Amino acid sequence: MRINRLLALLTGLSLTAVLLSGCGDNNSSSGEPPSASGLVVQTPQSDPVTGERPEESTGAVPGERIQTNGGEVIDLSSLEHQNASSDTVVYYTSDISPEAMVAIYDALGVELTGGNLAVKLSTGEPPASNYLDPALIADLVHQVNGTIVENNTAYGGRRSSTAMHYQVAEDHGFTDIADFVVLDEDGSVSLPVESGTQLTENLVGAHFPEYDGYLVLSHFKGHAMAGFGGAIKNISIGMASQEGKCLIHTAGESHTSPWGGEQDPFLESMAEAGKSVVDALDGNILYVSVMNHLSIDCDCDGNPAEPDMHDIGILASTDPVALDQACVDLVYASQDDTESLINRMESRHAVHVLEHGEEIGLGSRAYQLVSMDE
Repeated sequence: MRINRLLALLTGLSLTAVLLSGCGDNNSSSGEPPSASGLVVQTPQSDPVTGERPEESTGAVPGERIQTNGGEVIDLSSLEHQNASSDTVVYYTSDISPEAMVAIYDALGVELTGGNLAVKLSTGEPPASNYLDPALIADLVHQVNGTIVENNTAYGGRRSSTAMHYQVAEDHGFTDIADFVVLDEDGSVSLPVESGTQLTENLVGAHFPEYDGYLVLSHFKGHAMAGFGGAIKNISIGMASQEGKCLIHTAGESHTSPWGGEQDPFLESMAEAGKSVVDALDGNILYVSVMNHLSIDCDCDGNPAEPDMHDIGILASTDPVALDQACVDLVYASQDDTESLINRMESRHAVHVLEHGEEIGLGSRAYQLVSMDE
């Protein structure tokens, strides 16, 4: 018995020496080659005596950990507002593909009703913004038989006039996959804002009421004014007409200029405008957000900063507040290079749109994250 233990010990020491001798020739600080995504993949080593591999501790575990598209593992316990007992569900998948877009929409278990459905997204400002790839969303757009819709911008650029906006939609490939309509090409229609502290009305594109329900496809990223752009921004600023955008930015003070408003009232106005849209649709609206190309800049920026972070995945919910909160929580929980995006959000007090959204009944900040990768 003693001889066996001695032999095992000597074998272990020999193997350890071999492993250590190889470290000096490896340029990776972990001793492992970088993955295709650029992240270092930590591989558990076998026990030098028994040859057995320890239990995988770096992978996703059902109900405990998820793995991002970039390969990072995140504990659900590190997501500040994640609560396994919450009735509000946010679905997650690390896969960013056309098939995953359809699968996560189906996972919601709710179908948009009506024969005329719209798909709201950002067409992206030329020449190089990070708008959603039409090839990524085409299958889902076809599944709901949706018309892609947008509104003109209020700050200039290539999408500030209807004719130019239609050209951008064509140039960016959206007219190849579906019909496209600029909702405010014929002006605005007013939606009432109930119990708002900043707005009494929200001006959306005049064609907004023609659609029975809306599928909101958002690219989650930073934003120069709002801190981040996600589902709430897409149904507020994004759904507003040019005139409505001015009202939201200035908390109801101006119909003609988006400049000069105070930050918190602007964020509160976004939440209130979003609530008016949901109320007008009687809840016939669903949300899917893609966390890729995580620049600090919005798709309204034609030359955004390059992302520091790796892609995370796709999330979906029936609740826009929960969906945006989950995206924000994932950024904070990540150990990737998140500093620039977090600084952008905190410098704009971005979380306040979630706080106010919950206060006015737009949604819940608490959510249960359900991974589809399990």
